[in-house]
Amino acid sequence: MIDKNTENLLSHCDWSFPVPIAYGPGRLAELGPRAMDMGLANPLIVTDRGSAQLPFIGALQRALKATGIDSDIFADVAPNPKDTNITSARKMYRQGGHDAVIAIGGGSGMDAGKATALTANNDCDVWEFDFDRESPVLPVGHEFPKLICIPTTAGTGAETESTAMITHTEREMKLCVWHMDLTPSLTLLDPEITIGLPATLTAWTGIDAMVHAVEAYCVPDFHPMCDGIALEALALIGQWLPWAVEEPGSMAARGGMQIGACLAGVSFLKGLGLVHAISHMVGAEFDTHHGLTNAIVLPAVLRFNAPAISHKLPALSRALGLESADFASFDAAICQMLDRLDIPRSLSDIGVPIEAARSIAEKAHQDAAAATNPREADVETIERLVIEAITKGR
Repeated sequence: MIDKNTENLLSHCDWSFPVPIAYGPGRLAELGPRAMDMGLANPLIVTDRGSAQLPFIGALQRALKATGIDSDIFADVAPNPKDTNITSARKMYRQGGHDAVIAIGGGSGMDAGKATALTANNDCDVWEFDFDRESPVLPVGHEFPKLICIPTTAGTGAETESTAMITHTEREMKLCVWHMDLTPSLTLLDPEITIGLPATLTAWTGIDAMVHAVEAYCVPDFHPMCDGIALEALALIGQWLPWAVEEPGSMAARGGMQIGACLAGVSFLKGLGLVHAISHMVGAEFDTHHGLTNAIVLPAVLRFNAPAISHKLPALSRALGLESADFASFDAAICQMLDRLDIPRSLSDIGVPIEAARSIAEKAHQDAAAATNPREADVETIERLVIEAITKGR
């Protein structure tokens, strides 16, 4: 017998918070009529190189074509999207006479799509939208193109807002770009799309979502709404992630993870922490998978933050169904999850050399996520954490 929670995960639901969200298995097929209702005629589909030939891209184009909507695909997107990729995507958008952006894929495809939408209808360089700068002055009457976000993994949580992590090729740093006036017109969560995701990517992206929830909840700012969302996200991820990896055909597990990842993405509007600050710069220098890098860095940062998050542990522990609420039990549960998912133990296991620790630390210290970590850290402290993640890990 299917319990009510599982039944809900197999159903179709429409939500209006924080943006219009359509959830449910098979809902990709509805995109044509939805795009037509938005008045779209020729959207540009932006995705990553690894996704371009996967079945969901063809299914997306067929769904659009069935309602008479043309589309093109831009897929020249690196695993960690580069500013040069965005320049090329904008050129294709303009030359093709496109009127909207559909960002589909994992974090790289969606970040590239959002950055393309930021720059499509203006002559601003993408770095004029740097999160740490004042927003550029746009022409009177300027409008961003309609943006539709479709995650094909359950991890990034990038589908409900405009922020995008882009690699600055000259500085070898990942930086956040955004504009408050760009928001998705539709987020489509279809767990059916994620069924074919390999176990490794399911695990890596799933841990990325878990880190979002943990780091967001531990940010010291007072934000009860994001805190509640983070805890619900952590509960869903703790329940469904092992199942999604070990029973990859389970639609309920895939659905639970998509919702959990989406919630975790909403929760980090509150901020993130040193796991992300370090991971961003490791990815920029060594092109590592973001979720995998987060997973490896997490234990070292948790140990560092332990004195500052003791009051957060009871709620975090309850979300994971733990009987104890002390740091040792929480840390052990996280490490057991990483072991169960076959996450490498250290950054050295994925090719990050000890010689890079100082450079990573200096750049991570400038990352916006470092500023919201629950415990302050200077460059030397971050360097020690990076060395610990490279040599010891968990």
